[in-house]
Amino acid sequence: MVNARNTLVTGLPAPTGSTPVEWRVSDSLVSYEDAIATMETRAAAIVAGQAAELVWLLEHPPLYTAGTSTNHADVIDARFHIYESERGGQLTYHGPGQRVAYVMIDLRRRGPDVRRFVATLEEWIIRTLAALGVRAERREDRIGVWVRRPEKGNGCEDKIAALGIRVKQWVTLHGIAINVNPDLAHFSGIVPCGVSEKRYGVTSLSDLGVPISLTEVDELLRREFEPLFGPTTAQTVGNTSNEPPLADSERSVSVPSR
Repeated sequence: MVNARNTLVTGLPAPTGSTPVEWRVSDSLVSYEDAIATMETRAAAIVAGQAAELVWLLEHPPLYTAGTSTNHADVIDARFHIYESERGGQLTYHGPGQRVAYVMIDLRRRGPDVRRFVATLEEWIIRTLAALGVRAERREDRIGVWVRRPEKGNGCEDKIAALGIRVKQWVTLHGIAINVNPDLAHFSGIVPCGVSEKRYGVTSLSDLGVPISLTEVDELLRREFEPLFGPTTAQTVGNTSNEPPLADSERSVSVPSR
């Protein structure tokens, strides 16, 4: 069967002369609440023309997040706090060893095409994993980015990365999560993204036999981001920003995770 999603146009470069995207890496765990507050504030500043676009790489303490399409029957064992998120999609897990990348870019300038933005995020993941010798693929009927696992049985595949975004006044929030070396047992407390068929599981780079640090993954993410989205600034390191609290948020659109 032909996967029509592989024919989607990818790439969302900024107009010539644009300020480079800020590239930020947090060096300690960031609470989900703090991350949401920072994203909301930064997105509002981008809308107002008061801040540059931002890619923020981080790890969260263990938790489950429930997107706008969540079926709470998919909670099997609520061993961690469940955070009700305004991103699109269903249930997912975040925790140490998983590289989360929150992407705040301005689609007003790059092109108001959410479908293309999502396809470009997928392409970013696929290219990053390809650099590590991992063949990751989109699926027409399933959310996430997947790897084939024939050693587990006919038709078996595992998800190695998830996406879930929100768009407010054409500025994006949330982003992607790649499993580098998290505790995969933590995913068993939920039905990740509502995908319940036994032949579909969850994997990580470590599980696939690819020993790599988060720092090395970050370097590849940055390298593969720039051909798709454009230049980035010199990396900054820190936990959360000192941006002021956000006032009442503007109307937004949530897009289901893939």
